[in-house]
Amino acid sequence: MIKEEARRLGFDGCGISRAEKLQEDAIYLDDWLRHHYHAGMIYMENHREKRLDPAKLMDGARSVISVILNYYPSQTQADPEAPVLAKYAYGKDYHDVIRKKLKLLLKFIHSNMAYVNGRVFVDSAPVLEKTWAVRAGLGWIGKNTCLISPKTGSFCFIGTLIVDVPLHYDEVIAGSCGDCTRCMDACPPQAIIAPRILDAGRCISYLTIENKGDISGEFQGRLAKRVFGCDICQDVCPWNRKAVAHREKDFEPPPELLVMTRADWFNMDEEQFKRIFRNSAVKRAKFKGLKRNLEFISL
Repeated sequence: MIKEEARRLGFDGCGISRAEKLQEDAIYLDDWLRHHYHAGMIYMENHREKRLDPAKLMDGARSVISVILNYYPSQTQADPEAPVLAKYAYGKDYHDVIRKKLKLLLKFIHSNMAYVNGRVFVDSAPVLEKTWAVRAGLGWIGKNTCLISPKTGSFCFIGTLIVDVPLHYDEVIAGSCGDCTRCMDACPPQAIIAPRILDAGRCISYLTIENKGDISGEFQGRLAKRVFGCDICQDVCPWNRKAVAHREKDFEPPPELLVMTRADWFNMDEEQFKRIFRNSAVKRAKFKGLKRNLEFISL
């Protein structure tokens, strides 16, 4: 019933796993932090136990419901010379879209089962959402550290709902990138330093979004015209060759966005920024941050 309702709400996949401590992930997380691969994301050092134990996030946690939502667009930017925007930022902020759907899913569970406690998470709390999606049988972690679904590829968002009742749990699926290293080879700043190990401080997405300071001159000419986020490691992934366009109306871009020319981007003022990106995740960078990125890639 839960999975059928998730599909009715528009999710492209739903799986369920047992809420338990993530022992193996503790080793990976500690090693990643010890090497300072989290760069300026100091918050990653906080709430270690909550990241590894869902019971620390919600009392009585028994099950983790994971969902994925495809965001691959039917069209991309028209001007090949224009600064490039990550595909996930074309439409409305995914946090709001997925959170709303997950709350409806929780309401459905309340209406069709005995009352349960539940908590919704969408990339905004210390949750290892990719790990839970893997444990729920929705895919595996690729060498670029993205979740790869055998059905939808990697252009998908992940949402998590933790509940305090036992459910039927899915099995982990077999999946592999084999000998392919296209994502690692294609990354301009070489941020994927080993399979499934990302040095965030070299990642274009980090440099253009999470990074709050100046972009180091070390990366001059290595951002590939990316102005907010990056899709390069996903664009070259063989699992995305057959990616199909999403069906979510909230992910449709504003009419003017995809036709913006290079000149339009560099001449954008703050009022235009607010109008075009008023519902977008691009708001995170703010106008000042976007201008910083534009100036850097113009040099």
